[in-house]
Amino acid sequence: MNNESNILLLEDMTTLTKERIEKLKKDNNGELSEFIQRQRDSKKIVFLLERIGYLPSNFNGKCLIPLLQNHNDNIRLLAVKNIGKLCSDSYLEALLKVLKQDRDSMVRREAVSAIGRMRSRKAIPTLLDILTNRDPKIVMQAIRGLLVFKTDPTVRKKLIDIAEHKNEMVQSIIRKEFNNGHASVSTLKHTEYPDFINNVVVHGEVREVLKHVPDDSIHLTFTSPPYYNARDYSIYQSYKDYLEFLASVFKEVYRVTKEGRFFVLNTSPIIIPRAGRQYSSKRYPIPFDIHPYLIEMGWEFIDDIIWLKPEASVKNRNAGFLQHRKPLAYKPNSITEMLMVYRKKTDNLIDWNIRQYPYKIINKSKVNENYETTNVWKIDPTFDKIHTAVFPIELCNRVVKYYSYEGDLVFDPFAGRGTLGKAAMNLNRHFFLTEINETYVNRIKEELTKNRDIFSTNFKQPRFVNMATFTTMAKAKNI
Repeated sequence: MNNESNILLLEDMTTLTKERIEKLKKDNNGELSEFIQRQRDSKKIVFLLERIGYLPSNFNGKCLIPLLQNHNDNIRLLAVKNIGKLCSDSYLEALLKVLKQDRDSMVRREAVSAIGRMRSRKAIPTLLDILTNRDPKIVMQAIRGLLVFKTDPTVRKKLIDIAEHKNEMVQSIIRKEFNNGHASVSTLKHTEYPDFINNVVVHGEVREVLKHVPDDSIHLTFTSPPYYNARDYSIYQSYKDYLEFLASVFKEVYRVTKEGRFFVLNTSPIIIPRAGRQYSSKRYPIPFDIHPYLIEMGWEFIDDIIWLKPEASVKNRNAGFLQHRKPLAYKPNSITEMLMVYRKKTDNLIDWNIRQYPYKIINKSKVNENYETTNVWKIDPTFDKIHTAVFPIELCNRVVKYYSYEGDLVFDPFAGRGTLGKAAMNLNRHFFLTEINETYVNRIKEELTKNRDIFSTNFKQPRFVNMATFTTMAKAKNI
């Protein structure tokens, strides 16, 4: 087949097959170069570049260089990708020009990736300069290219110097690669926890209790904190004081949580009734206001789950609007609460956590029945004669099943009626609960001891202790 026939073939996109492109690449790339120069149809160029596939080591990529100036963003991107396949530092100057001049951020990022793929020491100065780029994705591509040379003292120092980079993803990469992360130093194995908090309910202030709990003791925390100055909970002088109280508790929860494990927080906006008809009521967005505190202390946000309740189960807020229908006065009925899912910061993936367990436990803990596939959980609320805001057992069951393994220790710092402890027993987990209200502690005792046959030989009977006793227990364990 002569050159003219090849060119005609290339111009007929309906007959341009992968096999024919392969033959043209191996024989000579002159036909491709000539086609690119003659072609004015962007779609045909894209068609070719998307299907060009693997390029042999002797492929002359100079035919792609003119495409780096093409008006079509996609063509420039594909040209850079194909040049990157050649892994040759002979294209360094052309790619550096793309990085400095191209208007499209995706093209610039791909140029850095192509420079990194060269694995050439000639590219090191260029990649080091890129570390100061304002685009964090470009910086991350440069880091990937430099990590090939991370034993080089200059490269190593430059990378460690950006450990405090503004971008959190850049920070994460440097921590992981240079062991500056948040790895656990606990003497306990990942599946273990201190025996003195196994199936224990402490009547005491949670922050005082947690002072006696070692680091890396808890596998999962699920709680719903007291709402700000609502219902029959404690009174706080200000909303800021309330948030700072919660932050002080959750900072301790962070400390006692095992590396990479979960904290699930159930909250919702709360309304403070107006002081009189001439005043407005006040609504506080607790989930959104507590979130920055949690991120600051090291929790990583994972998911938001909506707990959806039947409308008949909540207080009616729109009766007035129903009658007058005047804009600005609309108030919807609040039928949702939020479960905010956080994970203790780690440079290890979830698979690392899973591998800490023996196969038998992993297999037994699988969620084999039907499970909720969305982040909207339709669960009816539960009402109690003693406690005015109770976790439904189904809500606790889901959280425990989805975020822990059999034998794990789950914790609720504001235990209320102790529903999390009941769910733990039902699902072959262990529990640790704290509650400051003596009436609620008595309710927990009633709930957790009425079905004694649930306790197996491997499951400790619940122990109910006051602060003084718990302190003695902790000291006996040299905590």
